[in-house]
Amino acid sequence: MTEQTKGCSPNIADPAAIQLSLLQVHPRDNVLVVLQPLASGQALIEPWQDVQAKEDIQPGHKVALKLIKKGEAVIKYGYAIGLAQDDIPAGCWVHSHNLKTLLSDQIDYQYQGCNAEDLTFPTELPTHFMGYRRANGRVGTRNELWILNTVGCVNRAAMKIAEKANQQFAGLTDGVFAYTHPFGCSQLGDDLNHTRAVLAGLMQNPNAGAVLVLGLGCENNQLAALLKACPELDQNRLRSFNAQQVEDELEQGLEAAAELIQLMQQDKRTACPVSDLVVGMKCGGSDGLSGLTANPLVGRIADLVCAAGGKVVLTETPEMFGAEQVLMSRAVNEAVFSDIVTLVNDFKQYFIDNKQPVYENPSPGNKAGGLTTLEEKSLGAIQKGGSAKVTQVIPYGALVQQQGLTLLQGPGNDAVSSTALAASGATMLLFTTGRGTPLGFPVPTVKISSNSDLAKRKPQWIDFDAGALLQQGQNAQDFSYQFFRYLIDIASGKQTQNELSDNKEIAIWKNGVTL
Repeated sequence: MTEQTKGCSPNIADPAAIQLSLLQVHPRDNVLVVLQPLASGQALIEPWQDVQAKEDIQPGHKVALKLIKKGEAVIKYGYAIGLAQDDIPAGCWVHSHNLKTLLSDQIDYQYQGCNAEDLTFPTELPTHFMGYRRANGRVGTRNELWILNTVGCVNRAAMKIAEKANQQFAGLTDGVFAYTHPFGCSQLGDDLNHTRAVLAGLMQNPNAGAVLVLGLGCENNQLAALLKACPELDQNRLRSFNAQQVEDELEQGLEAAAELIQLMQQDKRTACPVSDLVVGMKCGGSDGLSGLTANPLVGRIADLVCAAGGKVVLTETPEMFGAEQVLMSRAVNEAVFSDIVTLVNDFKQYFIDNKQPVYENPSPGNKAGGLTTLEEKSLGAIQKGGSAKVTQVIPYGALVQQQGLTLLQGPGNDAVSSTALAASGATMLLFTTGRGTPLGFPVPTVKISSNSDLAKRKPQWIDFDAGALLQQGQNAQDFSYQFFRYLIDIASGKQTQNELSDNKEIAIWKNGVTL
């Protein structure tokens, strides 16, 4: 990151001023983003009509606005996203064949204060949603019975209990769901702690009106230790047992589910302030438009939730690499700044310890969609955090406590990081995508497409089309307010596509020894 841009927030152009074929994201940029296919020999639009495309370039990809000499920085979002490997004439495609990353290993950072401004919640937006107030004060957007298992050996039993309970007690709750995994046995140290922490976090999520925990009995992830890791869990809404210690685990589980569902029938939706929302931000299958449409849209929602006094959680630590100083410049104090430094450098060390380059990203799908370097991907990815102050950094598996924007340690993997967001207490996930994915997780997973083509092709996956932001005359503020009202409906019970298709699962970060 250059001194010229260090500490500045990316300045995304208002789509009302966007031409339909090309976009200069920031006035300093020396590349344009192609919004519609660009043919070789085609002149660019005004005010760049003196530049002619030298080759065919697909949407989401970049075209050089002027000559970029070998070794010169390629600028997008007002930041360097890498260095030109060769001279890149104006009108040429800029991608992996002529652009390389600037990323290196650990960096020394200096605290320079907080440059984030206080946010104000607009008076014209709804201030409440209809949620489930729990005994500990947290608020859920769903009232579900969650069945969790300490060890993979009892996966099938957990699934059968959920299936039978849904048949027997249909319509009495928002559903019974078994969230199974293959871990809990033969794990040691931090690896075992990760499994236990994520399961404990899920058990304490307020979208679970009650929890049934099924153990085996001989596993490393002992049931008693797991329950001890759940200080915020309402013990009246918990049932647990080890399958080795009962005669019929299916019968025992169904009886426990019946007891819990009877208690859950007392729960009713009530008006709860937006400050009770906990929203997790995630991107997966990003393309060249993700950082221009879907992620900035989600970032505006993050600002609205934070302005209302709610909680927003941003994870995917490797997808902060190259953009981490933007987040550091918004740390609410020096202690939080130091926590962000540790978050980033520790994750880089994780790559180094495993003999992997810190820049082993973007994915093949990202590159096909127009993303070239990790800096470019990260600068687009952190848009999901908006412009709010960073108030807290938490480890993988921990619960979010502070209002404002929290950074959560976790990898970029879609399933692992989304599960970690749910385990942190998020009661809704905003999941942006340019390539598309059917994945869904324990809490409502709102899929936001970066481009309209994906939304049209995959309506069974996509809940909201952020690609419409690029339509002529679209106003970014009005568009984000429309999306916010839609999210209030989801928080109040409107189902997402992942819920309608029953596409809900978890994944746990495995990074240690298996015996």
